[in-house]
Amino acid sequence: MQGIDLTQTHDVEGAYHTLKVNDLRKKYTDPATKYAFDVLDGKYITGYLMKLAALRHIRDLQRAENTDFSFHYDLNEVNKILKFAGIAPNVDTGKPTQLMPWQQFIFGMLFGWRDELNTKRFTRVVLSVARGQGKTYLMAIYMTYSFLIESMGLSNQDFLVTAENYDQTGKLYGYIKNMLRKIIDDQPVFAKLAKEDDLIIHDHTGIVMNKFNNNLRPLSFNAGKYDSYHFTTAVFDEVGNINSREGTKKIVSGQVKVPNHQYIEISTSYPDPSVPFHDEQKTIQQVMEQDFSREADRTLGLIWAQDSLDETFKPGTWVKSNPLLDLPSQKDVLMDGLRDKRDADMLAGTVDDFQNKNLNLWLQEATNAYLKLSDIESAVIPEFDIRGRDVYIGFDYSMFSDNTAIAFVYPYQDENGEQKWHIEQHSFIPWNKAGSIQAKEKQDGIEYRELVKKGYCTITSHPQGLINDDQVYNWLLTYVEENRLHVIFFGYDAWGATNAIKQMDLNTDFPLEAIRQRTSELKDPTKFLQKIFVEGNVTRLDDKIMEKALINAELYEDKIGIQVDKAKATLKIDVVDAIIDALYQGMYHFEDFGIANDKSQQVDRMTAEQVKKWFESKDSGLLD
Repeated sequence: MQGIDLTQTHDVEGAYHTLKVNDLRKKYTDPATKYAFDVLDGKYITGYLMKLAALRHIRDLQRAENTDFSFHYDLNEVNKILKFAGIAPNVDTGKPTQLMPWQQFIFGMLFGWRDELNTKRFTRVVLSVARGQGKTYLMAIYMTYSFLIESMGLSNQDFLVTAENYDQTGKLYGYIKNMLRKIIDDQPVFAKLAKEDDLIIHDHTGIVMNKFNNNLRPLSFNAGKYDSYHFTTAVFDEVGNINSREGTKKIVSGQVKVPNHQYIEISTSYPDPSVPFHDEQKTIQQVMEQDFSREADRTLGLIWAQDSLDETFKPGTWVKSNPLLDLPSQKDVLMDGLRDKRDADMLAGTVDDFQNKNLNLWLQEATNAYLKLSDIESAVIPEFDIRGRDVYIGFDYSMFSDNTAIAFVYPYQDENGEQKWHIEQHSFIPWNKAGSIQAKEKQDGIEYRELVKKGYCTITSHPQGLINDDQVYNWLLTYVEENRLHVIFFGYDAWGATNAIKQMDLNTDFPLEAIRQRTSELKDPTKFLQKIFVEGNVTRLDDKIMEKALINAELYEDKIGIQVDKAKATLKIDVVDAIIDALYQGMYHFEDFGIANDKSQQVDRMTAEQVKKWFESKDSGLLD
C-alpha cells in the first residue's frame, strides 16, 4: 500500500479521491465509518484535523483488508457500545439522547479498533471539541459502559475520572453516578446485575463493585494520588489547563501491564498553548499527515476545531468546532448564543475567550502578545547545521528564580538566496528559590530534566541551586570551540556584568558589548525579531524552552520605544531577551554597514587557519 504524505500539501480531499474504496463502503456500513466517508465526501463541514481523522480511519480499514496490519475494526464491538448508548439516559432529561453521527464516530474509534488480542487498539486518546457540545455526557456513557459491562468477569479493576481540582472532577463523576443510578432503576437486567455484584454508589468517594473489588475513583490532579493505582480506564477532563506531564506519566505508567487499558484526555483549547495537551495535538496531527508512518498506531486524535482565527467572523464555519450545529433542533438557539458571545466579547476586548472556548482555537491569552502562535510554530525546522558558521550571541543573566539564557543567531541564505536568521538557545536552570528542580519544573511548566537530554538546557551544578558562573563560562567556550563558530558579536545585559562576562573579557577575543535594557536601546532589534517571524524569515528547532519564552513575551511600549515584557514572574522570557541582545547587531548582518562587513575588523575575527591562509595568499589586501 503506497503511503500518503500530507505534511506539505494538506490536501486531504485530493488524497482521498485517489483511493479505491467502493468495497469498503459495502462492507463497513456502521455509523462511525459512514461518518468518515460523509466527512471526506463533503457532506459535513469539518476542520482539517477531523478530515485527517476520517482519512486515517479509511486508510486503516484498507490496511486491515489488504496488508499485514496488526489491528482490525470489530463491528460487533461498535454495535455493543452504540446499543448501550441507546439506553444511557441524559441526566438533564432523564431519557437517552439519540447520538449524532460525530458522536457515534467517537465511540466507533474508541471501541471498534482492536489489536491481535482483541483488546482496544488505542491506548491513548486526545479528544477536543468546543464548549457546550456534550462531551461530558459522552464520557459518562463511556465510563459507565466500561465499568458496568467491560469489567464483567474481571476482578480488582480500577477506573479513574479526574480533572485539575475536585470541582471539575465532581462534574463528570456526578454525570456517571446519576446515569448509573438511572440505568439501574429503569432497567431490571442492570438492577439484577448491580445486586449480584453488590454495587454501591457513593456520592463523593466513588463507585464500588464489592463482589469483584472493582472501583471507579474520582480523584483530582491537585491531590496527586495516582501513584498506587493501575487504571484499566482513565479519563482526564479539561486537561488543557494542566501545564505539567506529571499526572499523565503516573496514570500511563500504572497502565502498562493492564490488559485492554485506555487513557482519554478531553478538553477545549486554553489560553496557554505551551501546555502538554497542545503539544499532543500537534504530534497526532503530524502522525495523521504522515499516513505512511506507524509511529503512533495506538494513539487516537479526534479534534473538532476551527482552522483559523479568520473564521471568528464566518459563522457558517462554526460547525467545525461546534458539531451540535448540525442538529436541526438546536441549530438556531446555539448559533444565536455563539453570536451573542462573540459580539459581547468583542465589545469587552476579550474575543480571545470566545476563540479559545467556543471555536476551540489555541492562541495567546494577552491581547498585547509579542508574536502569534502560528508564526512561532511555522518557524520550526527539523535540523540546522551550525558548524563553522558566523554567529551573534546574546546573554541574559538570571536574577534569583530566572533562568540564564544564551542565544545564538546564525544568519544564512536558503537555497533560493533568501536572507534568513536561525535562532537557537541554551539555558541554565537555577532552582534555589523554588526549593528543588521538581518544584521549579512545576512552577515554570517546563520539563527541564527531559530537555537536558535534548541539549536545550543545563541544570545548575551549584549545590544550593544558584547559577554557577564557571559552569556557564566553560559550557559556552566548549560549545563555540567544538562547533568552530565565528563569534561576530556578543551582546549582554549591561546589568549582567557577571564573573562569566569578566572571564570572557580576559580570556577570549569575543567582541563584547553591554546593552542597556531600555526601550530606546532595544526598540530596533525587538521590532526586527517580530518582523522576521511574521515574514517567515526566521527558523528554529522544536525547543520547548524557546517556544514557551516566545509565547510568554508581551510587548511593552513607552514614549521612546518598545521592548518585551512578561505578565508575571513565573512566565519565562529570558530566551527572548537574549535573542534580542544578539540581534542588536545580528539584524544588520547582510547590510554593508554591518560589523560582519567591516573590512577593518576582518583580521580580528579570523581563525588562526584563516590568518595563515591570508599571509600565504598573493593578495595583500583583506580577505573578502
